[in-house]
Formats: sequence, structure tokens, C-alpha cells
Amino acid sequence: MNAGFPSIRMRRNRGSEAIRELVAETRVNVTDFIYPLFVCHGSGVKREIASMPGTYQMSVDETVEECRNIRDLGIRAVLLFGLPESKDETGSEAISPDGIVQRAVGAIKKSVPELLVVTDVCFCEYTNHGHCGIVRDGDVDNDATVLLLAEQSVSHAAAGADIIAPSDMMDGRIGAIRAGLDQAGHRDTGILAYSAKFASSFYGPFRDAADSTPQFGDRKSYQMDFRNSREALREVELDIQEGADIVMVKPALAYLDIIRQVRDRFDIPIAAYNVSGEYACVHAASERKWVDGDRVMFEVLHAIKRAGADIIITYHAKRAAELLR
Repeated sequence: MNAGFPSIRMRRNRGSEAIRELVAETRVNVTDFIYPLFVCHGSGVKREIASMPGTYQMSVDETVEECRNIRDLGIRAVLLFGLPESKDETGSEAISPDGIVQRAVGAIKKSVPELLVVTDVCFCEYTNHGHCGIVRDGDVDNDATVLLLAEQSVSHAAAGADIIAPSDMMDGRIGAIRAGLDQAGHRDTGILAYSAKFASSFYGPFRDAADSTPQFGDRKSYQMDFRNSREALREVELDIQEGADIVMVKPALAYLDIIRQVRDRFDIPIAAYNVSGEYACVHAASERKWVDGDRVMFEVLHAIKRAGADIIITYHAKRAAELLR
């Protein structure tokens, strides 16, 4: 033994796969995942999204079949986004009882009742201008939009949604949605609030998937400035006060510090959205053999969990679930 060498050797706990597994501090489980799905009109439709390999726009029948596959992999929850048959100024299909998301919810709960169904509540997919609410004088009218968001939420709950996930970033919408749900008798329907949603360039592939690119301007007047963190904590606190059951940070990877700050300050379940651009970057690098895609995927997922997230919304969910079995 070398004289003076320390008796503490950190490598002892790294020497084999067995010891590394025994002392691992962070574990990602298949039950941590929510898998996003894009539902469209038609029958037998399954269109791969070019910028998001392995992710599809699917008709309701194909979505139900996918949900059976998801359940069999051990994934417990899905997040639904809808592609309407037609768009208009107010995104009217978003609140229709026969809207695409409402129909999908009903079909999934009938065929795969044990699956937790979360629905995105917003208008960007449904409006012909691509913004997240009612546009007046070139900007989104916050209060007019909030009224419609509450109506949309009630329609999703009536269809059978377990959790409502408003992604619009309007002020006061969580309180309005909670009140609307309660008044309509949906007191047990949860709210997963997109609380700290940043105006991010990582959303690009999603806008292809959901056909939701703004036709003018951008969303910086309602989504958060990526330079701010204290503001994110204020947003989270307000959503909790208004009745959110779970809060979300979106995107995840460039905002791990925000997840950690929220975790340290609030004792509430935290979701993180591993968004389309983050997913696409891993796939693109993997296809070029620049990285091992599966290993990078697990490193990413563990980083999100290590930062403090309880729930990970990710397009990697199916592949990760296959490897975790």
C-alpha cells in the first residue's frame, strides 16, 4: 500500500455492474413516462412524422391500437394532441363534443380503460392563425381565451379524460379551468399545468406534427423568456395557488436548472416535457452514428429525473420501455 494514500476509494462502488446498480441514486422506471400521441381524422391512418422518426399522426382506430401496445409495455399514461378536420379563427373543433380529441378519449377509455388519459388543452392546433387563443388586434386576448379553455377542458372531462393539461400559458387559466370543471361536476379530474413553458426553438418538430406553426409573429408574449428563472417560480406558484395538481417545466434538457429550483421550493408532483427537438437531436445524431442513441436516451432521461422530475413526458417512452423490460 502506498504510504499516505487515502483509505477512501470511490472506485470501489463502481467496479462492477452489480455494485453500480446497487448504489445507483437515480432510477428511471417505465411508470415515470407519459407518451404523447397525435390523433387525426380518418380511418386506418398512420403517418410517420419526418422530423420525429418513430412518431406518427394516427386516426382514432390506430390510436386505440397503439394504446394497447403502450399498455402492454407497462406505460401507464398518454398525452393526446388533436389535428382537426378544419381550422377557423376561434378553433371551434377544440370545444366540440365530437372533436377529434373528445372522440379519441372516449374510444381509448372504452378499449383500454386502465390507461391514464391526459389531454392537451390549447387552441394552436385548431386555429387558422396557429396561435394559442383568440387573436384581437394582432395579439392573443388573454381573458377571452381563458373562457374558451375552461369550456374545452370541460368537454375533455365529459369525454372521459382523467387529467387536463393546459399548455396555452394564459394568465389565470388554471383557476378558471378548475372552477369550470368543478361546476360541471368533474371535481375529480386533475390538472397538469404547463406552468413554466418557455418560448423555445426546441419545439420545431412538434409544429410539424401538430400543424401548429403561427401564421404571423411568435408566442413570446405569452410563453416565457428563456433567460428567466425567477419568473418561472412565480408561474409555478400561481398555478399551485389556482389549483394545479401537477406542474410542468417545458422543455426539459435546457431547463434542468428550472426543474431543480421547482423541486427544491415546492412539494408537488413535477412533470418535465422532453420535447420534440430534444428527441429529434438524439435521433439525428444516432442515425449518423455520431452517438449511441439508446445510451444517450437513457442518459437524458436519468438527467431529467435526477434534476427532480417525478414524471417525464417523452417520445422516447416506447423505446425506453422496451429496454427496461
